[in-house]
Amino acid sequence: MNLAKHYHKLYTDAVAKISAGRYETDHLIDSDTDQRFGITLVIRPDAATKDKIQQFLAEAKAIEPDQYYYQNADIHITLMSIISCYEGFDLKDIHVEDYIQLIQQVLARHKCFKIQFKGLTASPSCILIQGFLTDTLNEIRDDLRAGFKNSDLQQSIDKRYTIQTAHATVIRFRSELKHKDTLLNLIEKYRDFDFGTFEVKQVELVYNDWYQRERFVKKLQVFKLES
Repeated sequence: MNLAKHYHKLYTDAVAKISAGRYETDHLIDSDTDQRFGITLVIRPDAATKDKIQQFLAEAKAIEPDQYYYQNADIHITLMSIISCYEGFDLKDIHVEDYIQLIQQVLARHKCFKIQFKGLTASPSCILIQGFLTDTLNEIRDDLRAGFKNSDLQQSIDKRYTIQTAHATVIRFRSELKHKDTLLNLIEKYRDFDFGTFEVKQVELVYNDWYQRERFVKKLQVFKLES
């Protein structure tokens, strides 16, 4: 996949919809009754990169204060959604140690790698940081797909879509955009902004809600990658 082209198409399609008022708001984001949970392998950007992201978010928040903005603790890249969030999933439904062992076997074959966060893209419901990855990340994903396919463990890898990017969602629309043109101008300003390049030295397996909010996330295991 040509990531730059992919992100560009997402961006142009989404901006056209947002400009026309055909954006989507998420009414579950403030719900106390949302019971969608799953388990995910995630990557966390480093502090310097997250600080640059917050610089952009502070400017966006000044324009549209009522939208949902990701805190540093919640910003992540999905390496692989092992069990996609669904209503009623509970850790008691699985034997976590089996998942840890399988993932450890896969990750032991791979070393640290880098991700560059450069520019923004969008969907009709959110704003995303564009992540550019090395071959290592997709090799890990392919190994995980093969490992889980050959196991009896509950999983839903690639059921929703085949993950090939390394983006991070940072804004979600949860109410009417009151200054959408001003927001779009800001997004255009950051369209090619370099948020930073960081080395991925570890991966987390987490039990999480749909939005990966810190208060709901339970860290199950941290896997260190060899240098």
